[in-house]
Amino acid sequence: MYDKRIKILVILSALLLLLCLLRLTQMQLLPSSSVQSDIEELKRQRGQSRQLKTVRGEILDRTGKKVLAADEPHFQLCINYKISCFMDDRVSQGRLLRAADKEDEDAVAKVQKELDLSLEDLNQIIDKCAQFRGVQSSNIRAEIKRINDDIWNIRAFQAWRPNFPNSELSNKYNNIISVPHSEAMADFQMKEPDLTKRIRLINKIDIAEMHKHWPLLELKTDDDIFAAQLEFLNVDGIQIMPEARRFYPYGTAAAQTIGWVGPVTQNEEDKRLFANDKLSSYLSGELGGREDGVEYICETILRGRRGEEIKDIDNQLVSRTEIRFGKDVSLTLDIELQQRIENYLTTYNHEPNCGPGMAAVVIDVGTGDILALVSMPLFDLNRVRYDYGGLANDPDKPLINRAINKWYPPGSVIKPLILIAGLESGKITPEKVIPCPAQKAPKSWPSCWLYNRFRTGHDGRWENYALNAIRGSCNIYFSHLADRIDPLVLQQWLFKFGYGRNILFPPASIAQTELSRNLRQLSGVISNTIPKGPISSFEQVPPLSESERRWFGIGQGNLRVTPLQVANAMAAIARGGFYKSPRLFLESSQEPASISTSSIENRLSAVASAKAEESRIDLNISPQTLAVIYDGMSAVVNETSGTAYSTFQPVLTSLAEQDIKVYGKTGSTQAPENAWFAGFATDSANRSIAIAVVVEGGQHGSSDAAPLARDIIQFCFDSGYVGKSTLTTE
Repeated sequence: MYDKRIKILVILSALLLLLCLLRLTQMQLLPSSSVQSDIEELKRQRGQSRQLKTVRGEILDRTGKKVLAADEPHFQLCINYKISCFMDDRVSQGRLLRAADKEDEDAVAKVQKELDLSLEDLNQIIDKCAQFRGVQSSNIRAEIKRINDDIWNIRAFQAWRPNFPNSELSNKYNNIISVPHSEAMADFQMKEPDLTKRIRLINKIDIAEMHKHWPLLELKTDDDIFAAQLEFLNVDGIQIMPEARRFYPYGTAAAQTIGWVGPVTQNEEDKRLFANDKLSSYLSGELGGREDGVEYICETILRGRRGEEIKDIDNQLVSRTEIRFGKDVSLTLDIELQQRIENYLTTYNHEPNCGPGMAAVVIDVGTGDILALVSMPLFDLNRVRYDYGGLANDPDKPLINRAINKWYPPGSVIKPLILIAGLESGKITPEKVIPCPAQKAPKSWPSCWLYNRFRTGHDGRWENYALNAIRGSCNIYFSHLADRIDPLVLQQWLFKFGYGRNILFPPASIAQTELSRNLRQLSGVISNTIPKGPISSFEQVPPLSESERRWFGIGQGNLRVTPLQVANAMAAIARGGFYKSPRLFLESSQEPASISTSSIENRLSAVASAKAEESRIDLNISPQTLAVIYDGMSAVVNETSGTAYSTFQPVLTSLAEQDIKVYGKTGSTQAPENAWFAGFATDSANRSIAIAVVVEGGQHGSSDAAPLARDIIQFCFDSGYVGKSTLTTE
């Protein structure tokens, strides 16, 4: 009987053992089993992730060869906190307190000796650092103190939080993480007044920052890097680490347009930009494009995406996401032309009343490409992060892009458009005379500038019909003409030419996204009042009163424009009455434009030409009207009594030899005083550039702005954009 029971027990035990063996075999040999998956998941959860840095894309000029912004490697000598902390008496005191708790005098003496030796080693490191060019030991000690203080403050906050979780500060700020450090430390001191106890609590805290390497000094030369490698090759806790730093090779050139990178503020927009992508979202201390400029609006293109390696608890690679480097952005700017204009405006002998604020815009008429977008005064992109406070408070406001983000009354450069509106609406004919006698205008009407300066009128010079009115810039003619045009019709013509709305747009890849960004620009004013929001259609434009028309006719009153709008309107006239939005960005699928000999003769490829034709909007201006405008603007520059003739007369022969003809319009305004020149230059091959120049404080467009435009046109010839080519085939 007992033998039978024993046999049953043995059989059951064998079956149970067999079952266990089978289950163990399944767990070990079948990777698809749920247990194996659970084990792998647990190993992953207890493993570690390492994110790999990406490289920000470059910003290039129109040739695709000149770099305007790029990440450049810089080398830092970095120190680990496990070494730097020996200069912090609070850390040393904490270690001595722990040794004293052992009630062993030898333990305290041993720790003190270790602290002294470690401090001596640290002093030797500081002395070696001071041997590098331009480095002082006092600066190194100050940087070590800063590192120690920063980490101590974090540890102190982390010690306060769990030890005093019921602090009233938690209710005050809703979230204990939001409590300012100063208030937290004051609360810490109040609740634990014993300094020794606070030091004990803080020294128990271990945080990730204690195990990182922190930048101590920059190694500026190859010799410094080599010397540092020799000096610190076997020094534990000292590393030479590369760091990507944004570099702007052209310094001040196009600074307001290019923009810069700076520490990310983690505001709501920054968080939303990459909210669904942890490898693109900003980490603490990272840099991103800051308003305003290409660096900012093209952040999603330039930034790139970090890589990631995930290893399990056994340090085995589980997965790897490859780094995706940032893409490049190509602009239409000719950076050398831009830089030449900026240098010229900086050194030009302006009248004392002029500047320093001024702007200049150059547009390739055929393509609509912006070749130069100049805003003065300048600042250095490589210094802006360090000089930002002074630049932001500078009364001359160098950070503002005056070419697109400041509006001005246009003065007389608006008159060609007023004449187009008058001729096309049938309110005047080219031969119709509007008298300009030598007398003051009636009250609430503008007087002619000729009367204001010389007590005479244009009637003493010629019959004051359309061509001569443009040539002499007669205020009487254009104020009375504008007063005849229906306000809505006048506004419609201004809107067609790009006034009263934004005309510069981001790359298509950005414009199509929900979180699209654009350069800050002002839409201007073509109404009695400033619009309350952005204008996307003419129906949104506020009304214009009849009494305001006469002031619009001479570019005064409430009329406001940007230099880019003026240059682009001139490009539309030069194009034969076809409007195109100006372009700052070359699409990535398009080959960048080049300034080679072949591209001078054929700037647009077949594809680019087709796109240019498709994007043109016919304004339906009659050839007869255009002929009057061309004749009048030509007379301004090329004929006696033209307002810019005295400025251009010395170079008319050389311009003709270069196959260049200039059409222009001068302008000046009061309250505020500004001087203008706007127009275009063309050659026999139908290649043209449009230009607008405004000088803040300038009193006369003919003397304060026209000479600048004249010389900038010569720069465009030198660069091969207009006139006979001076370049030879390679």
